[in-house]
Amino acid sequence: MNSNNYMNPYLAGIFLGLVLLASFLILGAGLGASGGLARLGAALEAALAPQHTQASAYFGPWGPNYLSYYLVFMLLGAFLGGLVSAVISKRLHLTVERGQTCSVKQRVIYALTGGILVGFASRLAQGCTSGQALTGGAMLLSGSLAFMVCLFASGYAAAKFFRGQWHD
Repeated sequence: MNSNNYMNPYLAGIFLGLVLLASFLILGAGLGASGGLARLGAALEAALAPQHTQASAYFGPWGPNYLSYYLVFMLLGAFLGGLVSAVISKRLHLTVERGQTCSVKQRVIYALTGGILVGFASRLAQGCTSGQALTGGAMLLSGSLAFMVCLFASGYAAAKFFRGQWHD
């Protein structure tokens, strides 16, 4: 695979489905990302303030082995798999994707703000979009299917609204 080729999206979708099926068969649970990130946050807080973390109504019940959770390993595997793929295909370049009218600083601020808001919202909702769409969709849960329709509709609406910043 050279640096300009990507995996066929249909084949990638089949592989993702097989990973989800394996997760259900082996672990009895689906996939998601926010649980792993929350566990990493708990471990970081525990390293800085262990008594506070143990006393926390949110993190306390998870402790003291915050990283002993399958979604932490899934998150680590997804990150390392993406990194290895980028290195092998020679697509690893440090850059900030942005439009011509958006400065690097502004783009970084937007990305960090958006990431923090999405992370907070996913924990508030007790799950992230990938867990809702993949796991709930695979189980044909009506709430998950309605969520996916609303997610894509709002994504298209937001893209139309924000497209004016990019001009390229």
